[in-house]
Amino acid sequence: MLNKIRTILNGYIIKEMLFPFIISLAFFSFIFLMTRILEITDLIVNYKIAVSMVLLLLFYSIPSFLVFVIPISVMMSIILTFLKMSKNNEIIALNSCGISIYKLLIPVAVFSVIGALFTYYSISYAMPWGRISFKNTVYEIATSNISVALTERTFNDSFNNVMLYINEIDKKSGELNDIFIEDKRTKNIISSVIAPKGELFIEKDKKTFHIRLYDGIINYTNINNNSAHSIKFDDYDIRLNAKKIDASNVIKPKNIKEMSLQELFFNLNKSKNKKDSFYCSLLVEIHKKFALPFACIALGLLAVSLGIQAKEIKKSFGVVGGLIVFILYYLLLSAGVVFGEAGIYPPAIGIWAPNFIAAGIGMYLLIKASGAGLIKKHNKKNI
Repeated sequence: MLNKIRTILNGYIIKEMLFPFIISLAFFSFIFLMTRILEITDLIVNYKIAVSMVLLLLFYSIPSFLVFVIPISVMMSIILTFLKMSKNNEIIALNSCGISIYKLLIPVAVFSVIGALFTYYSISYAMPWGRISFKNTVYEIATSNISVALTERTFNDSFNNVMLYINEIDKKSGELNDIFIEDKRTKNIISSVIAPKGELFIEKDKKTFHIRLYDGIINYTNINNNSAHSIKFDDYDIRLNAKKIDASNVIKPKNIKEMSLQELFFNLNKSKNKKDSFYCSLLVEIHKKFALPFACIALGLLAVSLGIQAKEIKKSFGVVGGLIVFILYYLLLSAGVVFGEAGIYPPAIGIWAPNFIAAGIGMYLLIKASGAGLIKKHNKKNI
């Protein structure tokens, strides 16, 4: 009979945690998404991308912050659940029936471990995939929509060391009329190109694009010897590279946050200098892939203690308290990352210390609140 009651109780607690977890996940995901809005707004303004493409970029951004959103959502859901149970005297009633606070940790542990598994998947697989997909999609937007970014009767400086002016653009045929180009890509030489007509071509295979000009003239000016030359042409192709999105961003090696766990270990074993900043950064990233999932468990334990202790406060103060705890945790983690990458102390210490501190405080508060001491305190108050 007692086992059946415990099973029902475990299911009840998990069910109570689900709704605040979903709300917290949605709320904090929205907050973190706002940090990407400026970057995506810049793409909308410059390349006039469709709503569907904006949603795709936001989707690729989600894994990058889920590694923080999931732990804080787990913590907030546990705090709110136990705060509610504490205010309704359910904790006292369960203690009176012989069910200790420690038995209530079983559903919390299950919920926290599930959150940890999702966090591990997010940071080890989803985040590297999302960051690479976001970068490649941004580059594709820049190359495939560069003709849309061109504006009539406006000096366009979207290209590396090239200023482009087009008087008229035929939206149907893509024909360019009355074109002026100032090219400073060659050192000490400024060339200006004037042509009545031109066309824009995009070479998707080479990830480059160029403008083909007809019946124009090129004026070369050499700054060193103050000489000038003019050349007439029938056809002239000029290749352009976007300033904001360079092809090198796509073909250059992955950065550390884009590497999988296997790639991190491979580069770690390949690195010879253990005091090198790159070696320390690799170690930091490897420890983060395990420490951040474990944060769900450490913060979950602390959340139980705070929920039980905070019987007299309002639910809104419980939310604020949870946010303060997570901010402190994040500050400690950030400091650990900075000092770990600098090699001031071993990365393992800086990355894992916030978890052990949170778990230690949570265990201390739990021991303090557990057992008959809580019931006696309640009975005294009623007398």
